[in-house]
Amino acid sequence: MSFQIKILLLSFTVSVVISLIVMPALRKLKVGQSEREDGPKSHLNKKGTTTMGGIILILSTLFLSAFLYIDYAAQEIEIATRLLPMIFVTIGFGVIGFIDDFKKVVLHNTDGISAKAKMFGLLIISLIYVIMLVFIFKNGTDIYIPFFKTYITLPIWLYIPFAIIVILGTTNAVNLTDGIDGLSTSVTTIILTCLTVISIIFGVKETTIFGCIVIGSGLGFLLFNLHPAHIFMGDTGSLLLGGAIAGISLYLKMPLLLLIIAIVPIIETLSVILQVAYYKKTKKRLFKMAPIHHHFELMGWKENKIVSTFSIITLIASIIGILAI
Repeated sequence: MSFQIKILLLSFTVSVVISLIVMPALRKLKVGQSEREDGPKSHLNKKGTTTMGGIILILSTLFLSAFLYIDYAAQEIEIATRLLPMIFVTIGFGVIGFIDDFKKVVLHNTDGISAKAKMFGLLIISLIYVIMLVFIFKNGTDIYIPFFKTYITLPIWLYIPFAIIVILGTTNAVNLTDGIDGLSTSVTTIILTCLTVISIIFGVKETTIFGCIVIGSGLGFLLFNLHPAHIFMGDTGSLLLGGAIAGISLYLKMPLLLLIIAIVPIIETLSVILQVAYYKKTKKRLFKMAPIHHHFELMGWKENKIVSTFSIITLIASIIGILAI
C-alpha cells in the first residue's frame, strides 16, 4: 500500500500548490462565474467567483502522470505504457471542457462551443480510447457482472458502441452533478476511490496508479471548492472527472458497476429527463428544479447538507459495489 499512499499524497500536494498559483492568475484575468437568473436565488451571490478550476485538475494530473510515466518507464515499461489510454481520455475530455469554458468565460461567448461540436469531440476521443483498449492493448471485450461475479464477452460490433455510450453517459452525468459547492468533486472522488480499491483487489497496477493520481488531484482541488467555494471547476473539471471514471471502469471491465457506485450522478441525470418529459406532458414541474440537487436547495436544504448526504449515499453505494465483486 505504500506506493499508493505516496502517489496520492504527492498528487494532493501538487494539486494544492498548483491551486495556489492558478487561482490568483484566474482572478487577475477576471475569469468569473455567471449564474442563471432562473436558478436558485442563493446562487446569485456566487456571481464572479473564479471558475475554470478544472485547469488545476488537468495540470496536476498531467504533471503526476508524466512524472510516474518516466519513473515506471525505467523499470516497468508495460505499466508505464498502459497508463497512456487513461491519460488520453481523461485529459482529452478536460481539454474539450476547457475550450468550452474558455469561449464562455474569457471570450464572453455565452453559448460556448456548439452542442454538436462538443459531442463530436467527445465522441471522437471516446472512439479512439475504445479502439486503443481493444486493438492496441488487447484488453478484450468481456464485461464483469456484479453480484454474479462472472464475465460475459460481447461481440466487438456491440462492445464498441456500448463502451462509447458508457463514456458519454458517465461524463454527462458527472457534468449534471456539478451544480453546488463541492458536490461533483466529493461524489466523483469517492467513486474514483472505490474503483481504485477494486484495482488494488484485482492487482491492476496501472489503474491503481492513475486512480491515486486523480483522487489526490481532486482532494487538493476540493480544499478550495467546498462551501463557500473559492473556485468552481467548470466543464473543464467535470468532463475530466467523468472521463477518468468511465476510462478506469472500462479498463477494469466493470462499466456495469457504475450503475451501483455512480448512483448519485445517475439520479441527477434521471431527474433532468423526468423533469423535461413530465413538463412536456403536463406543463407542470415534477421537481422544483432539476437536476435534483437544486430541488433540495429550494426545499430549504443547505449546500453542505446536500453535499454530505449525496456523499454518504455514494460511499454506501461504493461499499455495496465492492461487495458485489
